[in-house]
Amino acid sequence: MAIPDYQSLMLPLLRFAAKKGTEASTSEAVEALAAELGLSDEDLKEMLPSGIQSTFVNRVGWASTYMKKAGLLEATRRGFYRITDRGRDLLKKQPEAINVKLLKQYPEFLEFQRLKGTRGGDKATEPKGTSDLSAITPSEALESAYENLRDELAGELLGRLKKISPSFFERVVVELLVKMGYGGSRADAGKAIGRSGDGGVDGIIKEDKLGLDVVYIQAKRWDNNPVGRPDVMQFAGALQAQRATKGIFITTSRFTDDARSYVSQIGSKIVLIDGEQLTNLMIEYDVGVSTVSLYPVKKVDGDYFEENI
Repeated sequence: MAIPDYQSLMLPLLRFAAKKGTEASTSEAVEALAAELGLSDEDLKEMLPSGIQSTFVNRVGWASTYMKKAGLLEATRRGFYRITDRGRDLLKKQPEAINVKLLKQYPEFLEFQRLKGTRGGDKATEPKGTSDLSAITPSEALESAYENLRDELAGELLGRLKKISPSFFERVVVELLVKMGYGGSRADAGKAIGRSGDGGVDGIIKEDKLGLDVVYIQAKRWDNNPVGRPDVMQFAGALQAQRATKGIFITTSRFTDDARSYVSQIGSKIVLIDGEQLTNLMIEYDVGVSTVSLYPVKKVDGDYFEENI
């Protein structure tokens, strides 16, 4: 099933805290709510775009944060909280749901929104596949905005790559591979490109800085035509002619399913990198891009506040 949004988790979380009576931990709440909602292992493994935290844990965390700000829950110690008298009073009214709209009846929550600008879906960036803006947490909104900016950058980057000359494209490929740890120095790697003159091969680069093995490269700056099986077969044949076992085929276009199927069946290890993966690698390794702004996301350092007795 789809993971409920953080507002849908508020009422079950408050009920869990009431049933618990004493303080409850976030991990206990996550386990109890996952069982109550019938979430599968696959659901619980779903991660935020950053891959740092699971989506469900993030949403349970934000549900508890919002209810703490409204005075329905109170923190007892790091990672633990309990229901308040206000929270019990709300449950006695048997609300059908608890959401941001309901929390706005509490002045503490309104003050929290005013001071922190945490508007939980009012003007947040909508993640891919989400139709209801109120369903996302601030963390999801931030990560979704980052993903949207990255996708836009990748698209612009790919457009530029398709317009440059083949020789310049080879230089881009060299710089990327060097930054990824191949080829030793940039000078050594540059000498390798275009040196072989073998059919189906554009260059050779060291696999590591010591040159213990070499990797053969094919780089095709194509616009929209996909790279098919015949092109990959030619590259594989060139590797066999050199008794080489490793190759990288890079294109600004894409590979056909038939080409990918062929690579998976042969003995030589050939890695296929299409335009989408190429631009993502360039962004990751800072090739052809520059950083405009940084927005550090910080959290409270719990160890700092541990008093030595």
